[in-house]
Amino acid sequence: MVTRERIPSLIRDGLFLSSGVFTLIVVMQPGASEREITAVCDRLRALGFQTHLSTGVEHTIIGAIGDRSNLAGVNLETYPGVEKLVPIMKPFKLASREYHPDNTVIDVAGVQVGGERVVVIAGPCAVESRKQLLTAARGVRAAGADLLRAGAFKPRTSPYSFQGLEEEGLEILLAARAETGLPIVTEVMDQRGVEMVAECADMVQVGARNMQNFNLLRDLGQLDKPVLLKRGPSATVEEWLMAAEYILSSGNSRVVLCERGIRTFETGTRNTLDVSAVPAVKLQSHLPVLVDPSHGTGRWRMVAPMALAAIAAGADGVMVEVHPCPEEALSDGAQSLHLERFAGFLAELRPVAEAVGRRM
Repeated sequence: MVTRERIPSLIRDGLFLSSGVFTLIVVMQPGASEREITAVCDRLRALGFQTHLSTGVEHTIIGAIGDRSNLAGVNLETYPGVEKLVPIMKPFKLASREYHPDNTVIDVAGVQVGGERVVVIAGPCAVESRKQLLTAARGVRAAGADLLRAGAFKPRTSPYSFQGLEEEGLEILLAARAETGLPIVTEVMDQRGVEMVAECADMVQVGARNMQNFNLLRDLGQLDKPVLLKRGPSATVEEWLMAAEYILSSGNSRVVLCERGIRTFETGTRNTLDVSAVPAVKLQSHLPVLVDPSHGTGRWRMVAPMALAAIAAGADGVMVEVHPCPEEALSDGAQSLHLERFAGFLAELRPVAEAVGRRM
C-alpha cells in the first residue's frame, strides 16, 4: 500500500520517473469537486497520459496510463482535491482492484451481475430449432432463470459436428427474447460476426478458444454492450485478466468473467473446474465472476454440486446448460440438465446463496 508519506521517497527512488509505460492511480479526496477532478485529468492528458475515471462510493479514482518519465518534476499530490497517488504494478491495470476497489456491478438488460443477487444464466448449448429453443426458454424462465444462453454459432472440435444455425439461430433467439423477456447471451466467433451478434445479444460471449483472440477482444472493446469472457482451457488467472484488459483498455468497461474449467491430466471429467479461481480473481480484480459447471465437468450429475461450490466460493452467478431433451441434443447433451430438473437445481442453490449473504 502506497501512503502519502511514501510518495516523496518513491519519487526519489525513481519509481515514477523511470521510462516506460505504467499506470498511476490518483485517488481524489471524498467530496472533491468536478472542477478539481477535471483539472487533474486535463493535466495528465497534457502530459501524454490516457485517463480513465472511476467513481466509487466514497472516492473518485483517476487511472492514468502513459510514460512515467513524463511525470518528472510534476507533483500531482499538490493539486487541490488529490488525496494520494498509487502506482499499479500488476500487468493488468484497469481490471485490478487498485484501480477500482469496489466490486463492479454490470447491468445486462436490467439484470445486475456482480451485486448481492446470484445470477443464473441457463439454456441449451446450441440453437437447434425454433421449437427446441422456445421450449427451453419458456421452461428456464418459468423456473426462475435470469438470462437465456444458447449458441447460434458453435465452435466445435470436429469440423463434422453440428456448427450451429448461424443467422437463423440469431433470429430464433430474438423470438425467444420477445416471448419470454429473458435477455440473451450468445457467442461471437470472430471479428466478422461482431456487429451481427451484438445487434441480437444483450451480452456477447467470448468462448474459451477465443480468449486470446486479441483482435476480436479489441473490437469488442468498441461495443457499448456487456461481454462475457470465458477462461481459456490452458490459461492462468493472470492471462485471463490480461485478456479482459484488452477489452477494458479499448473502451468497454462492462466485462464479466466466466470460469469454465481448465485442462489437466484428469480424465474423469471433461475439464477440471477451478473453483479456487473465483476467490483468486476476486482478490485481484473488481470484475464479476461467473462459473460454468456444465463445461467444467461435462457431466450433468456434477453440475449441481459444483454450482453449489462456486456460490460458496463467492461466484456472482452460474451458467448452466439446460435442454428439453438432452438425450437428443446435437451438442453437449451429456452435460445438460433436463428442464424438469432445472427448478430443483435452483432450489438447491438458494440456501447456499443465503448462507454466504447473497440471494436469488
